[in-house]
Amino acid sequence: MRLLEERILRDGKVRPGGILKVDGFLNHQMDVTLFAQLADEWYDAFRNDGVNKILTIEASGIGLACIAAQRFGCPVLFAKKTKTKNIDGSVYTTLVQSFTHGRIYDVIVAKEYLRSTDRVLLIDDFLANGAALEGLCDLVRQAGATLVGAGIAVEKCFQPGGERLRAQGLRIESLARIKSMSDDSLEFMD
Repeated sequence: MRLLEERILRDGKVRPGGILKVDGFLNHQMDVTLFAQLADEWYDAFRNDGVNKILTIEASGIGLACIAAQRFGCPVLFAKKTKTKNIDGSVYTTLVQSFTHGRIYDVIVAKEYLRSTDRVLLIDDFLANGAALEGLCDLVRQAGATLVGAGIAVEKCFQPGGERLRAQGLRIESLARIKSMSDDSLEFMD
C-alpha cells in the first residue's frame, strides 16, 4: 500500500538492531484516519471470508484491530499478556516471544470469547520473526475456530516470520513489505 509506505518513509525512523520506529502514527500515537484506510484494504482482501471476530495481541495491535472491526462489523478480542483478576473461568494460553521487548509472554484469551464457530481474522502492526502471529494462530487452533488469515500493517520480509507462516498455509495480507533496512535506508518490496 503506497500510502503506508510513504508515511513510513516520511515519519518512520530506522533504529539499530532492525527496529523501525513508527510510534508517531502507528503504535503509540495513532493516526486513526490512516487506520481506516488500512482497514479498508484488509476488508477488500477478506470481505468474502465470513469474518466474525478479529483477534490481536496487546497492546500495539489493538487500535488497528478496533478500526478494522468497525469495517467488518464484528467484535475485537485481544490476547492479554497477563491474567487479571477480572478474568474468571478457563482460558486458552500460549507462549509468545516478543522481538521488540526481548522477553517471553504467556498470553491468554478467555474461552468464552473465542469459540469453535468463530471465523477469525488476525490483525497486528508488525510481522518480523512471526512469534506473535504464531501464538495467535495457536489460540485459534485451541478453540477449534476457523482462521481465515492475517492482516499486517508492516512486514519485515528480511526476517523469517512471513515466509515461514505462509509456508504453513496462513494467508497474510501485509500492507507495507520491507525488503531491507539499515541505519540509513529502507527499501520496500516491489
